[in-house]
Amino acid sequence: MVPIAGRVTGARPGQRIVLFARSGVWWVQPLTSDPFTTVAADATWKNQVHLGVEYAALLVDPGYRPPDTTEALPPPGGGVVAVATIKGLGDLVSRPRKVLQFSGYEWEVRDVPSERGGPNEYDPANAWVDADGAMHLKLAQRDGRWYSAEVILTRSLGYGTYLFTARDTSGIDPAAAFGMFTWDDGAAEQNHREMDIEISQWGDPRIPNGQYALQPYYVPANVARFALPPGTVTHSFRWTAGHVAFRTVRGPRLTNQNIAQHEFSSGVPTPGAERIRMNVYFFRYSPSPPRADVEVVIERFQYLP
Repeated sequence: MVPIAGRVTGARPGQRIVLFARSGVWWVQPLTSDPFTTVAADATWKNQVHLGVEYAALLVDPGYRPPDTTEALPPPGGGVVAVATIKGLGDLVSRPRKVLQFSGYEWEVRDVPSERGGPNEYDPANAWVDADGAMHLKLAQRDGRWYSAEVILTRSLGYGTYLFTARDTSGIDPAAAFGMFTWDDGAAEQNHREMDIEISQWGDPRIPNGQYALQPYYVPANVARFALPPGTVTHSFRWTAGHVAFRTVRGPRLTNQNIAQHEFSSGVPTPGAERIRMNVYFFRYSPSPPRADVEVVIERFQYLP
């Protein structure tokens, strides 16, 4: 994150600043849970934002509620008093990204922060492919700070069957989360086309350690939890029009013994620019941090049309 500051001319009492940074779409800053910046008595304001290719400051009335993400900035009116934008001066877009070859596909390695699970930083060194072709993702603490890992498929695949064979993650730390999911930056109207297989206890060791989910997750019918046993497993989902069927089996083959399965037929997204992502991160709302570094190993990813 980087500092950002400015000055307001003619602001009325109670008005505030809402900041956005553009990376694909516009993201409210600094956090979706903390989207307002106070205007000081001398008419200045300052805060921090995640890196982007363009930044915006909106002067808004007290009752205005900003979106978490938006394709286009709101124009003045409806609670928005004024809008100012500025291009980024760095090389966020032009700099080379780390790319890994895994299971016959190219995967970009995340190197910018996100708010998944709370504010998390990502280190490209925490993702690598070993000599046997397995993908390693690591949540690691260095110099008192936790760094997560995420890889992103470089293209969209659409409807079909997606399979992830992972080594034992049944004992993952309750404060960590391992995710395999679809995400489309520019599809807020379809909840970013997000469909999830997640291994985590979300900071509570009393609950089952696995779940299948559609977004929004706060709709009870959109989440199905299950208990993941020790050992190598294969997670999968079959995505068709209006329907997605999740399944987890023992070992590397779908013909093996079922561990869990669940089907959703309501709220299922249609294909767009979604891409598969895999990550391991610190669930920041956990009552305690991870006890040690966390590493997950994905032996294979497979897609079947």
